[in-house]
Amino acid sequence: MGAGVSDWRLARAVASKGQLGVVSGTALDILLVRRLQDGDPGGHMRRAMGAFPLPGVADDVLRRYFRPEGRAPGTPYKMLPAYKQVMSQRRQLVSVIAAFVEVYLAKEGHQGLVGMNLLTKIQIPTLQCLYGAMLAGVDVILMGAGIPRDIPAVLDDLAQHRATTLRFEVQGLSSDRKEFLSVDPKELWSPGPIPTTPLLRPQFLAIIASNSLATMLARKASGRIDGFVIEGPTAGGHNAPPRGTTQLNDQGEPRYGDRDVVDLEKIAELGLPFWIAGGAGRQGRLRESQAAGAAGIQVGTLFAYTDESGLAEPLKRAILAHVAKGEVKVVTDPRASPTGYPFKVVHWPSAPGVGEGFRDRLCDLGALRVPYLTPEGTIGFRCAAEPVDLYMKKGGKIEDTIGRQCICNALTADIGQAQVRPDGRVEPPIVTSGDDLESIGVFLAGRTRYTASDVLDFLLA
Repeated sequence: MGAGVSDWRLARAVASKGQLGVVSGTALDILLVRRLQDGDPGGHMRRAMGAFPLPGVADDVLRRYFRPEGRAPGTPYKMLPAYKQVMSQRRQLVSVIAAFVEVYLAKEGHQGLVGMNLLTKIQIPTLQCLYGAMLAGVDVILMGAGIPRDIPAVLDDLAQHRATTLRFEVQGLSSDRKEFLSVDPKELWSPGPIPTTPLLRPQFLAIIASNSLATMLARKASGRIDGFVIEGPTAGGHNAPPRGTTQLNDQGEPRYGDRDVVDLEKIAELGLPFWIAGGAGRQGRLRESQAAGAAGIQVGTLFAYTDESGLAEPLKRAILAHVAKGEVKVVTDPRASPTGYPFKVVHWPSAPGVGEGFRDRLCDLGALRVPYLTPEGTIGFRCAAEPVDLYMKKGGKIEDTIGRQCICNALTADIGQAQVRPDGRVEPPIVTSGDDLESIGVFLAGRTRYTASDVLDFLLA
């Protein structure tokens, strides 16, 4: 669920009740340094950083980013260097320690299971994030938004502290040229000795939206697949595009049809457990899913508005108040995200708008930048949400820029980490949720707030 919405607090609350609590692995390095710049209320980041096993790393990150008194009003956040194919050891270690911190805190104080969800499409920090999560003992890795066929072998390597690589997808690359991302734990531990004790190899669940992808991964992945999360088009965040030619309804949303429905019987024939996601946040859905052969369900939207989630408090209160009045609409926007994937956007009275001219075009966080081959044969990066002239100078097509929004800055604004611009303006949020949001009034039953435990009681009843 977005960057920092399913954070360590929410994952810990769910895991401590006997279910799988999942932290979002998106942009954790950015979130960590911003939490430190905001003064680290409660000292949680520093407590977890104190347990990080690689010597000297926590001290270095604190020296560069921690502000004991927090940021003065109107002060912009200090930025991390943008991702690139080859990053310095120092920059890599920020990603490693950020993932460690999130999982460490999520696992603190209970014996439950904690997972981490990563986007396959955000490739560059993946290896470092996986290693950091594994150093903290993550139990499950979930990955979608792409084809994560190489991840099982990566997990095998990292569990043994071995160097590993990931095929780097670069637009315009010829078939005879291959590029890779790499991480070598030995270099990260240098100059100290690398541990000899293996790490826990987490289970790996692939998030899929089609039978063909599930079959391919089950048969051709680089190692062990432990199961699938089957995500339908009613789920929040990014959705898989409709199969075939995309057609839009009267509201401008993509039309999904029979070809987009996963055949659960064929999934079951693969012999691996699976969980149902998207529209699963209603009472009775767990029982229905299990009757269809599923091991369980994955729920996001109901948990996104709990007291424990990372969503900014004013957004929770405003959206839930309008949900209770039936004044919230979830729109599947085919243009908002620079990824090109349909993206669920929540609309409510007085909400910040979306669309052309809503926010300045820019790309300074760069998590969703796409690598491409330049005419000189080097690898460049571009984003369909950056200034149009700059995108086109990089070989991008103007039609790809229409309606695109800076999702990176919007999602960090969702959790109270909005960047301050030189003219004093603050980055506005774009909230995403599944279609279930429109109908959770029954669950609220007059409440204006609720906890993760309330959600679990509701789903398990």
